[in-house]
Amino acid sequence: MWSTRKLCIGISANLVLATVLAFGLDLADRAFPPPLEKAAEVSTEVLDADGQLLRAFATSEGRWRLGTTAKDVDPQFVRMLIAYEDQRFWQHRGIDPVALARAAVQFVSNGRIVSGASTLSMQVARLIEPREGRSFTAKLQQLARALQIERRLSKAEILDLYLSLAPYGGNLEGVRAASLAYFGKEPRRLTVAQSALLVALPQLPERRRPDRNLALAEAARGRVLHRMAVEKVVGEGEAERAGLAPIPSRRLQLPTYAAHLAEAAQRKEPSVRRHLTTLHRRVQQGLEAVARDAAGKLGPKVSVAIIMADVRTGEIVGEVGSADYFDASRSGWIDMTRINRSPGSTLKPFIYGLAFEDGLVSQETIIEDRPADFFGYRPRNFDMSYQGDVSIRQALQLSLNVPAVRLLDAVGPARLMMRFRRSEVRPVLPPNETPGLAIGLGGVGITLKDLVQLYAGLANRGRPMQLGDGIQDKPGSIEGEPLLEPVAAWNVADILSGVMPPLGSGQRGIAYKTGTSYGYRDAWSVGFDGNYVLGVWVGRPDNGAVPGLTGFGSAASILFEGFAKSGIAITPLQPAPAGTTRIAQAQLPISQRRFSMNSSGLLASTTREPAPQIVYPPEGARIELGATTGGEIMPLALKLQGGRAPFRWLANGKPLPETSRRRVNQWVPDGGGYSTLTVIDSVGRAASVRVFVD
Repeated sequence: MWSTRKLCIGISANLVLATVLAFGLDLADRAFPPPLEKAAEVSTEVLDADGQLLRAFATSEGRWRLGTTAKDVDPQFVRMLIAYEDQRFWQHRGIDPVALARAAVQFVSNGRIVSGASTLSMQVARLIEPREGRSFTAKLQQLARALQIERRLSKAEILDLYLSLAPYGGNLEGVRAASLAYFGKEPRRLTVAQSALLVALPQLPERRRPDRNLALAEAARGRVLHRMAVEKVVGEGEAERAGLAPIPSRRLQLPTYAAHLAEAAQRKEPSVRRHLTTLHRRVQQGLEAVARDAAGKLGPKVSVAIIMADVRTGEIVGEVGSADYFDASRSGWIDMTRINRSPGSTLKPFIYGLAFEDGLVSQETIIEDRPADFFGYRPRNFDMSYQGDVSIRQALQLSLNVPAVRLLDAVGPARLMMRFRRSEVRPVLPPNETPGLAIGLGGVGITLKDLVQLYAGLANRGRPMQLGDGIQDKPGSIEGEPLLEPVAAWNVADILSGVMPPLGSGQRGIAYKTGTSYGYRDAWSVGFDGNYVLGVWVGRPDNGAVPGLTGFGSAASILFEGFAKSGIAITPLQPAPAGTTRIAQAQLPISQRRFSMNSSGLLASTTREPAPQIVYPPEGARIELGATTGGEIMPLALKLQGGRAPFRWLANGKPLPETSRRRVNQWVPDGGGYSTLTVIDSVGRAASVRVFVD
C-alpha cells in the first residue's frame, strides 16, 4: 500500500518537474529565439531562362553566400558530409548523446580533444550566431540553440542552411559559392575528390584554403577520403584514385555575365533575390567573347554592343551592353544598347519596303544613281562616286545614298516615321526639326534595341514585334497595322540575303544590312535568319570619331561571328508569300522598268501624266493564296502605278467596296480560276490584267 502510494507521489512529482522544465524551456525559447533572420540574407542572383547563374551580387557584408538546397548539390556529397560530420543527423534532436559521450571519454583518456561532438544543427547555430573564442559557456549556448533550431526547422531545412552558410575561406560561404570559386561549376555533379575537399574545408576554412595552403587542403581531403573508405561510403579504390586528383590552386571569379542587364534587374526590384531573365547563358557567353575579342582588335576606347532576339517571341536571348563592363578605358559601365546614336544606312531597307508596297518599284526596276538636288539637299554616296543606272536590288545591296533618297522623297519621310511608330519605335529627330530626307541616311537618333526591334518586324513578314527587356516585360506581336506588307517585307529580305558577306566570313544564309554614321562615329550591322535577329553597334561611348570605322568593315564581321558563336543553328529565311515571284526586268510593265519621279510625285518617263498601270499581280500570273487562322482566303495585294487618284477597282466587272486614293488595295477572291482585275482612274483611263487563282 505504502509503496504504491510512494510510486504515485514520485510519478506525480516527476510529471510536475517535467512540466515545469518544459514550460521554463518554452518560455526561454520564446524569450530568446535563435536569430534565424540573419541566415536569410543571401546573394542576389540573376539567372538565365534555364535557371543557370549569370551573375551574383555579394551580400551587404561583402560575402558570396548563394542560397543552396540539397537538390542543388550532388547526392554523393550530401552522403559524405553526413557520414563525416554527423552520422546520426537524421535521428537526433539537435544533440547527439553518443557523440558527446565518446568525445568526453576521449578527452579524459587523452587529456586533449580527439574528436568533436558538434552536430550539423550545432554548427548551423554557430554559423548564424558566431561567438568569440571557444569556452564551456559558448558550447552550452550552442547546444541550446541547436535544440531551438530543431524545434523550428525540419531536418531538410537545417541541412539547407548548412549548405548555404558553411565557411570556405575568405568571403566564400556555402557549397555553391565554393564549388563555383574552386571548380568553376555548380555543385550538382561533383567528383569524389571535389566532394571530399568541400567536406573538409569548413572545419578550418582559412588554414585549409587551397589557394593559400595547398598542402593542408590536400591532407584534409585525404582524411575525409580515408574515413569515407572506412565507412564504406565510397570504395577503397575510388578513394585512392580521388586522392591522386589535383587540387585547384587558385580561386576563380564567380560568373559575371550580362552585367548591365543584371544591374538593371537589381535596380528594378532590389528586394528580389532571384531574377529570372530570357537570356540563354550559352548564347550570352558566345556574344560576350565576340564583343571582347573584337574590341581588342579595333583599338583603345572602342566598345561593342550586341543584341540577339527571337523573332517569333520577341524575347532577348543575348545582350551585351559593352565590350567589357569593368574596362574603364572603354567606358564599359555604359550600356550602349540603350543609347541613341545615328543609324547610318540601316533604315534604308524600310524605305525600299514602302516603295515595294506602293508598287513604285520591283527588284529589277532601274533607278538612277547620279548627283541630285532635292530642294537644296544634295546627298552623296559614301565613296563619293556614282554608279549610274542600277537596279533596285543593286542599289540596296550596295547601299547607294542617292537612290534611297529618291525613293524616300517618293514615299515621304513622315510616312516612314509613322511606320516606325507602328513598331513602337520613335527615332529622335534633331531639336525643332520635322522628318526630312536626311533620316534615310542616318539623320535621326535610335538605340540598338529599337533598331533590332524594327528588323524583328522585317524578319517576321512585316508584322511588328515588341522586344522584351530581358527581365520581366512581356514581349510579343504588336496588334494593329503592319510595319510592311508581307510581299514588301519579303522583297527586302530577299535582297538583303544576297549581300556579300564581309571579308573572311563564310556565307551563313542570313539577310543583313550595315550602316556607318557621319564622321566615322558609329558602325552598325543588323541581320536575321528565319528565327533570330542580331544587331551590332561599334564605336566610342564618348561619341568620338574612329578613323576607318565602317559598318561593312567593322560591324559586319562581328555580326557573322556573333551568329557563329551563339551556338544557335541558322534557320532558313521565311519563304515567299503565296503568289510572289521575281520578275525579270524585260517582263516588267513599262511603267516599272525605270523609276524617275518629278516634283509632283508622278512618273516622269513621259511628258504628260501617265495612264494607270497594274504592276501587281502581273498579267497571266498564277497565284496561290493561303488561308488565315480562321480558315478564310487571304487577300491578294493589288498595286498600280501612274494614273490620277482616286481609283476604282473592279474584279470580274464587279466594283470593290470603296474607291481609294492609294495605289495599293486588297481583293479577296470568291473562288479559284481565272479572274480579270481592272482599275479606273479619276479621268476614266483603265488598265486590266488576267490572273489565275489556285
